Amino acid sequence: MFISPHHLRIINPDTLYNPQPFGYSHIVEVQQFRRIIHIAGQGGENPDGELSADFAQQVRQAFGNVQIALDCVGAKLQNIAMLRVLIVAHNEIKHHILIEIMQQFWSGQKFPACTLIPVSQLAKSEMLFEVEATAYLD
Repeated sequence: MFISPHHLRIINPDTLYNPQPFGYSHIVEVQQFRRIIHIAGQGGENPDGELSADFAQQVRQAFGNVQIALDCVGAKLQNIAMLRVLIVAHNEIKHHILIEIMQQFWSGQKFPACTLIPVSQLAKSEMLFEVEATAYLD
């Protein structure tokens, strides 16, 4: 068990497999908070609205965009309780890339709960990745 900011309790029961190597946690309990932050699906667009053709670059940029959104409201990645990740043409290679990048962003931290949803296409045909987040602040 790990307690991230005072209002989030991240739990990975010993009776379930360890999800940490895969970039997520089984349970995030939210307690006594004042603000809920919903971040719309962020793709890998840079500030000019351009998308790299590289999946890993889109993932890095999308999580960077989430960080920018959190900064705007005085929050951090550690305030995120839930992620929803959408991957076009999901496969093991893309999954591994996602995990590596999440481990960089959450270096030394427990991961939020996360649902990965394979999709055939996103809003723009060149989008390969999108991430939506819900954060809680006390």
